[in-house]
Amino acid sequence: MLVGLRFGPMADNQFDEALELVRAAERQRVTLRLVGGLAVRALCPAFPPRSHDRQDLDFASTSAARTAVTAFLAARSFEPDDHFNQIHGHKQLYFRSPAGRSVDVLIDRLEMCHALDFRDRLDRMPLTLDVTDLLLTKLQIVELNEKDAADVLQLLGAYPVRPGDGSGTIGLARFGEIVGDDWGWWRTVTGNLERIRSLATGDGASLEPPAPPFDPVEQLGALLDEAERVPKSRRWRLRALIGERVRWYELPEVEAHD
Repeated sequence: MLVGLRFGPMADNQFDEALELVRAAERQRVTLRLVGGLAVRALCPAFPPRSHDRQDLDFASTSAARTAVTAFLAARSFEPDDHFNQIHGHKQLYFRSPAGRSVDVLIDRLEMCHALDFRDRLDRMPLTLDVTDLLLTKLQIVELNEKDAADVLQLLGAYPVRPGDGSGTIGLARFGEIVGDDWGWWRTVTGNLERIRSLATGDGASLEPPAPPFDPVEQLGALLDEAERVPKSRRWRLRALIGERVRWYELPEVEAHD
């Protein structure tokens, strides 16, 4: 069953609020970048936007900018969860916006099913996480759903898969660095690429964006080829000997907020 892709004023208000925050932060030289579905929308403006019931605003920043981010949001009447931020602020900050939205700011890295360090890569795109890194945040989800698959297909339809690590591309160097060093990353990513390709060529064909400049299915294949071809680290090879007998991913914890 396909996840409902919906459109409407709520989605536009949420998106506009997120963009305004990132642009205002940029004017004040505060490091703040969009992640998640709103980042995909910002990077793929030619495709129809999707909306869902969650109203969260998700951002990324760095530990060096943590104090500035906190002051920036507080000046705009965002209410911090002081207890949560004292305990988890080294990796995540939580606020409530004046409109009642949950606001999460990832610090230095994403830690969900797998860990992705982005602290040195937030200057590559003006509004969002780097394209390759954003794609990887979707592909690291073990229980990938169809809205995440749709986001992957939009990114692969809008940006070229290319050798190297150029900004504004899906860089095979960055992709290969991640999946070639960690068998767990490789196993989750290749499994998701195969699942999304099966969806896009079968019952989930409607998840593909209309008239994309690049063929998403072809680019899925290019990433799968690179995942097989890229040299593997010693720790990748050692972990591969154990395989799926031991869980290769983390189970993300949902932290309570005040």
